[in-house]
Amino acid sequence: MTNSETTEKHNHTSQGVSTEPDDGIRVVVADASHEKYVDTILQTITESAKVRGSGIASRTHEYLAKKMAERKAIIALDQNDEFAGFCYIESWEDKHYVANSGLIVLPKYRGHHLATRIKKVAFTLSRLRWPNAKLFGLTSQIAVMRINTMLGYVPVTFAQLTQDDAYWAGCGTPEQPRCVNCDVLARTGRKYCVCTAMLYDPAQHVGEPLPVQLPDDIVKMAQEAARKTSDNARTKKLM
Repeated sequence: MTNSETTEKHNHTSQGVSTEPDDGIRVVVADASHEKYVDTILQTITESAKVRGSGIASRTHEYLAKKMAERKAIIALDQNDEFAGFCYIESWEDKHYVANSGLIVLPKYRGHHLATRIKKVAFTLSRLRWPNAKLFGLTSQIAVMRINTMLGYVPVTFAQLTQDDAYWAGCGTPEQPRCVNCDVLARTGRKYCVCTAMLYDPAQHVGEPLPVQLPDDIVKMAQEAARKTSDNARTKKLM
């Protein structure tokens, strides 16, 4: 299976079968060649936030392009290679916490369960690449909460999420907002906001199968990255 093939179509694994609709939409791990879609992605994220009247932490072209080049992003493309959906992956506190962020689906592609399909791929890649990390997210969308719950996330307090200031900087400040609700976060001392905090703790899900099977080259890349992270952690302990 190659990167251009959907990771969700009739996947047969030793752990079971995952069947998704054969609708011509490919959900793949992005790479540098997908940078041409970044401006469309940013515009879609901004427009979606305005329509919902809620917040999505804004990102720059360079930031998302780097995520693609590092194979830390998921993109959905239709049969004509038009952009359909996206999310990216971030790691915090020396990779102890991982977030699948910026989930977006173009309105005309809704009804294809793309949000779920994208999240499943992002979740699987995250679990392979950072197997010991806690996965977390902030969302104000009921649909995303349902997907997260299906994947094993549970609602938690903000105190149980990463406390890395760099993560929270993505929400902005009242003086320099990056999310329309950042004033709430500031007023409460980062204790709560409009979004719901959700967390997946791998220690509570030992032995559970991953939701999808990724292409062999992506699995190899993720496992090599996981080994490097583990080796770096051991080196730091010895220093």
